[in-house]
Amino acid sequence: MSDQRVYNFSAGPSMLPLSALERAGSEITNYRGSGMSVMEMSHRSKIFMQIFAETQEKLRRLMNVPDEYQILFLQTGASGQFSMIPLNLMSRTGKADYAVTGNFASIAAKEAKKYGAVNIAADTSDRDHSYIPAQDQLKLDPEASYFYYCANNTIYGTEWQYVPETGNVPLVCDMSSDILSRPVDVSKYGIVYAGAQKNMSPAGLTVVIIRKDLAGHELPYTPLMMNYQTMIEKDSMYNTPPCWCIYMLGLTLDWVEEQGGVAGMEKLRDLRSSMLYDALDNSKLFKCHAEKGSRSGMNVTFRTGSEELDAKFVAEATAAGFVNLKGHRKVGGMRASIYNAMPVEGVEKLCDFIKEFDKNNG
Repeated sequence: MSDQRVYNFSAGPSMLPLSALERAGSEITNYRGSGMSVMEMSHRSKIFMQIFAETQEKLRRLMNVPDEYQILFLQTGASGQFSMIPLNLMSRTGKADYAVTGNFASIAAKEAKKYGAVNIAADTSDRDHSYIPAQDQLKLDPEASYFYYCANNTIYGTEWQYVPETGNVPLVCDMSSDILSRPVDVSKYGIVYAGAQKNMSPAGLTVVIIRKDLAGHELPYTPLMMNYQTMIEKDSMYNTPPCWCIYMLGLTLDWVEEQGGVAGMEKLRDLRSSMLYDALDNSKLFKCHAEKGSRSGMNVTFRTGSEELDAKFVAEATAAGFVNLKGHRKVGGMRASIYNAMPVEGVEKLCDFIKEFDKNNG
């Protein structure tokens, strides 16, 4: 790691692999002899179409995406999918199930109510979103058009450790903050989607993996740019896609492959998160927000119980080169986001800092 770079624990946009950044830097003014940057070239040029196709194929290979699924590169942001999903899927029965286990799932459920009847299959606000419901706690509607959940809750630091069983009801999952961090059986889902700015590329790209038979049933007033069928037919190119972000995703996927693919990412994620939780659990000062068994491997949320001490920790950590550790404004405290590109060394050093702070302030 270069001396000038900090350990960036931001929840997103977040760290990107250094090798991907350096390669992008080397190609920024002249991509492979083309005489121009990827940011300048036509999205319909032969050279960009090759970048697009190769990136799509890399993702399909790394995630073992079956042939009956389309990979879309969109610009809606994950929040745009809160509308796009009900607009395209709600028409089957006019009803949908939502598991509300954090802030973004809550917003998604509220948005879906504009387009049909929403059944709250689970709501963990009773314990301040500190846990994930068990399968037998889900109140499922067999007539739901789909079941929606958010795999990892960045603000509260919880993560689903199982795939919900919903019978014939298609699963829709927001994987924005843990995609590519552990193997996923895509065939169990109707839609998997992710805002790319945590584990994949810079902000501006949203990846949607959709089973093709779910498209083409959109509500009649679905906006043109929010119609999955349109985007499938045009292979994400109805208009200019986020070209630079797609290119950066390709470079990140090369790096993931070099680390042993998604299985390699899972080993690193387990190593980083277990070290950090151990340091916090063995401290006198710090307490984790998420309950054991529901803890996220991506976002570790913790606090001392004193706002003054939390502020002191964040300030001293920043001065020591550990940046963006302040918790979300909704919950306060601290949050260490340890996405794929965070080096193990960064977490080791943060653990040392936590132990030292605990000793000096406990």
